[in-house]
Amino acid sequence: MVTTDEIGAVALFATLGPAEREQLSRAAADITLVPGEYAAHEGGERALFAVLEGRIEAVKLVDGIGRVVGERGPGDIFGEVPIVLGTVFPVGFRAAEKSRVMRVEPSDYHAVAAVHPDLGKEVGKLAANRMGGSRGLQSLAAEPPPPRAIVVGHRWDASCAELRRFLDRNQITFRWLTPDAPDAVEHWGGPLPSDEDLPTIRVVNGKTVVRPQFRRVAELLGLATEAAAAEYDAVIVGAGPAGLAAAVYGASEGLRTIVVEREAPGGQAGTSSRIENYLGFPSGVSGDELASRALQQAWRLGAEVLVTRSITRVDPATRHVHLDGGDVLRARTIILACGVAWRQLSIDGFDRLAGKGISYGAARSEASNAHGLDVHIVGAGNSAGQAAMFFSNHARSVTILCRGETLEKSMSRYLVDQLAARSNIGTMYRTEVVAAHGDGSLEAVDVRNAASGETTRLESGGLYVFIGADAETAWLPSEIALDRRGFVLTGSDVHAAGRWELERDPYLLETSVPGVFACGDVRFSPVKRVAAAVGEGSMAIAFVHQYLKEPETSRAQ
Repeated sequence: MVTTDEIGAVALFATLGPAEREQLSRAAADITLVPGEYAAHEGGERALFAVLEGRIEAVKLVDGIGRVVGERGPGDIFGEVPIVLGTVFPVGFRAAEKSRVMRVEPSDYHAVAAVHPDLGKEVGKLAANRMGGSRGLQSLAAEPPPPRAIVVGHRWDASCAELRRFLDRNQITFRWLTPDAPDAVEHWGGPLPSDEDLPTIRVVNGKTVVRPQFRRVAELLGLATEAAAAEYDAVIVGAGPAGLAAAVYGASEGLRTIVVEREAPGGQAGTSSRIENYLGFPSGVSGDELASRALQQAWRLGAEVLVTRSITRVDPATRHVHLDGGDVLRARTIILACGVAWRQLSIDGFDRLAGKGISYGAARSEASNAHGLDVHIVGAGNSAGQAAMFFSNHARSVTILCRGETLEKSMSRYLVDQLAARSNIGTMYRTEVVAAHGDGSLEAVDVRNAASGETTRLESGGLYVFIGADAETAWLPSEIALDRRGFVLTGSDVHAAGRWELERDPYLLETSVPGVFACGDVRFSPVKRVAAAVGEGSMAIAFVHQYLKEPETSRAQ
């Protein structure tokens, strides 16, 4: 309990009368922190704190690494900027040593400030000081995060595009240099690599690697590629929204949790430029931003996330998970959240120009490639509409190529209305792409109108494909039941298929193998939404708990 004398020792509250101190004393939370524990996380809900004992560091996350940007001692306060501006915490505050702080909720602070106006003025002055100055938040926000790597590669080199996307999706800041840029030699710090050695990556203050494999890049940048233990309560396959949600809930509830991801967190949603109907983000959120927030949350709660690792097979009898390279993880439960992959088009010129102007999906990092060009979107779902809206801010024109006669059947109404309001977005109905042309990069596409049969050539600076996705489940053992399209059956669908052998019913997200669960897009379900995937990921952990409570004898088939 915070006493009135302790409140009086805080400089900000020293002028308060006995009644106001007593009011704060009754409302304030008394929080004891061990070294490394956070009083407030970056992005956390606003509140006003005062340090009673110990030392608190202000920490800004850059590429997942905490950077200390200030500190507070006994008698100091923090949280004045969120309180004054009504925002979340722009930086986190953690204990540098064993510490004790008091936390005052906004409503309690404003109740005291209403009868003691000088308090509000003083907090406003402190917030202004924190914002300004050479070491203030404005300076910190204006200072770009230092790059962790430098990449040299040609714009239309598919392997360079894949490397840049890999770095972007793993939240690695980097500088990209094209060999023909006038300042490339200066930024590289010497002669550029030869064309046959491109792309080349140099880790800042580290090594230089030509034509790198993603695993090597991950190791150089300190991304986890090796498991820290041999056995886990939950091994999660895939780091899309469902897998990351399962990781967050599993780790927060005390389960030893690991996520295995073959490329980078985010899944298919990570390639979405803007998701506008996700609950809690009224202005929308990009797929990579949502993935970044979820990844930081999973790390903070103690989940391990491995990247650039593939699972070669799963043993359903022992629940051993075999990774590429021969590593084996023992799992008490397995959660399949491996998602789906964009459906590929078998069209003349597509394989040759993939990554050279033709892309499946479209993350925000693609914006520079579309600047001032005429680009085309193939598809009529929400992902296609979101991409069209995003690229319309950068491209000269955006044309949606739709096989149907209307967008309303497959696209949300809000997106249809937004597309209609953009003057540089057009739609060609009953149209399909039949060929792609270009030497070093995409230059044009041939489209055919289904009604007239006429083929037209359109100049194109970029083609982004959103035509649905397929489950990649051929690697799963035959004991795990699939539907005819390869999606994993769970719950009542397993029963209906005659693939359940235990006396109890399967849990809602349980596959035909007890203790193996599936969630997100890989699961057979008519609902394919980010929110549904997140919900299923959290639900899967609830069923994991129920399964682990069962006697060992009842788990056997």
